[in-house]
Amino acid sequence: MSEERLQKILSRAGIASRRKAEQLIVEGRVTVNGKSVTELGSKADLETDHIKVDGRLLREPSHYVYLALHKPKGVVTTVSDPEHRETVMHLLRGVKERVYPVGRLDYHSEGLLLFTNDGEFAHRITSPSNHVIKTYVAKVTGALTEEHEKAFREGISLHGRKTAPAEIKLIKPGTNPWYEVKLAEGRQNQIRVMFKHFGRLVEKLRRVKIGFLELDLAPGRYRMLTTKEVDRFKKILKMDDGKKHS
Repeated sequence: MSEERLQKILSRAGIASRRKAEQLIVEGRVTVNGKSVTELGSKADLETDHIKVDGRLLREPSHYVYLALHKPKGVVTTVSDPEHRETVMHLLRGVKERVYPVGRLDYHSEGLLLFTNDGEFAHRITSPSNHVIKTYVAKVTGALTEEHEKAFREGISLHGRKTAPAEIKLIKPGTNPWYEVKLAEGRQNQIRVMFKHFGRLVEKLRRVKIGFLELDLAPGRYRMLTTKEVDRFKKILKMDDGKKHS
């Protein structure tokens, strides 16, 4: 195997997402052949170099695992939390493999969340360039006008950068209506911030679909993805199908 960027190696080995792997490197928690590496551009070869994270030798997973979870509200989408709040990892009791969440749902949101130890799968499914649509339903404090919906679809300026176009559809009218929102891009708290931009607060937010995969679990429950579901994702993500998975 040829040399690769260190964060990609960590991600592929199921340690963390690439973004989190970069943080581990910058924090000085990664060593290559006994030397601490803090430069993000650094490269290594997993087959010939001794790579350690927090003193633990890195090895590629013997097989890859893909899980779906219904994240409930009041749980943090992180592997660990400095404030000692309950994390999504507490809901994966019985999972022996070291997996991590693919993307995130904020503390007050619920819905479909994927987990894996396949770093390339996680990277591709969260990359906006692959256009994997995430579908949400949101209960908000008041209906949007036609002008608001048009702006929602075309994108609005958030923190100096325009959001990618989003699909929006009223699915239950009323004083506190429900909307369906579809996004390929997922900036932090994007749906809540977009509604707030139009003077509406989000009371409830649930992710009900990632790509073709629909939420089919009770809150707090998880299941393994089927081989058929994994293969369908890999076909969409244009991944080579040479990995063992369960």
